Amino acid sequence: MNENLFTSFITPTMIGLPIVILIILFPSILFPAPNRLINNRLISIQQWLVQLTSKQMLSIHNNKGQTWALMLMSLILFIGSTNLLGLLPHSFTPTTQLSMNLGMAIPLWAGTVITGFRHKTKTSLAHFLPQGTPIPLIPMLVIIETISLFIQPMALAVRLTANITAGHLLIHLIGGATLALTNINTITALITFTILMLLTILEFAVALIQAYVFTLLVSLYLHDNT
Repeated sequence: MNENLFTSFITPTMIGLPIVILIILFPSILFPAPNRLINNRLISIQQWLVQLTSKQMLSIHNNKGQTWALMLMSLILFIGSTNLLGLLPHSFTPTTQLSMNLGMAIPLWAGTVITGFRHKTKTSLAHFLPQGTPIPLIPMLVIIETISLFIQPMALAVRLTANITAGHLLIHLIGGATLALTNINTITALITFTILMLLTILEFAVALIQAYVFTLLVSLYLHDNT
């Protein structure tokens, strides 16, 4: 058992060079572009899931917001696939790195905010001061709303990082406990192994749910600014 719980979160290297870029680009291989008149079942299922997700996510948007459809679908596919690949043994999950998640959250959040100030300036400024606010509370509310606005990308990144990291740590701890109990008590080891299997299934669901939540929140920020 590895003594350091956080070793699996260290960026992998090959010949002293980080290979995180190759790992990030790898999920694109899982979604090949269809080049046949009749697709196979795997590509048909992928296209059906993408259409179902995009229809549900973009139903609240106007024509201007729907121009972000490609960006949002690429985002959910990328996060979901990297989260799932990170559950494979001896693999690396890029979404456990807060720096990478901030690198996704800040530009997307900034794009939605800039879009709002560009096309709906009065409405965007009105969010800083709710209607009917007493005059003495105006400075405090403006400060609070400004802080809450700038916290949005941090909340996006921290939520994704914390959920994926916590799941990986639990799997690592329970897996180590199962291995240690194998030579001590077989029945207890079987119970722990069952818990590990159930937790792994849960992590598959969490990997997809967190990708959907991240993209949905970006979509809601976009809806508020278009």
